Amino acid sequence: MEEGLTFALRDRQRQRQRGAVQLGLYNVGGNIFATDNVCSHAYALLTDGWLDDAVVECPLHGGQFNVCTGKAICTPAEVDLQTYAVRIVEGKIEVLLPV
Repeated sequence: MEEGLTFALRDRQRQRQRGAVQLGLYNVGGNIFATDNVCSHAYALLTDGWLDDAVVECPLHGGQFNVCTGKAICTPAEVDLQTYAVRIVEGKIEVLLPV
C-alpha cells in the first residue's frame, strides 16, 4: 500500500518530511525527482548540499548522487538512495510513499 504527499516546488531543491521519511525534491530541467534526503554514508541532509544538473553533493563529506536514479556516483557514498515516484497533478507535485 502507498500514500501520497502533495506540495509545490518553487526552488531547484527542497526538503520535506512525512513521518520517518525525509525527502529531497529536485527540479532537473523542469522534471521533478524525489529521493531520500539523508546521505547514505553519514547523517547529513542532501538538500543542504549542492545541486549541479542531476547530481547532488553531500555537504558533509562530498559524496555525490544522481537524483534521477538515486545512484551513488562517488566515494565516500557507496549505497544508492531510495527514489520515489513523482507526478504533477493540477500544478501540484505528488510523491508516492510506502506505508
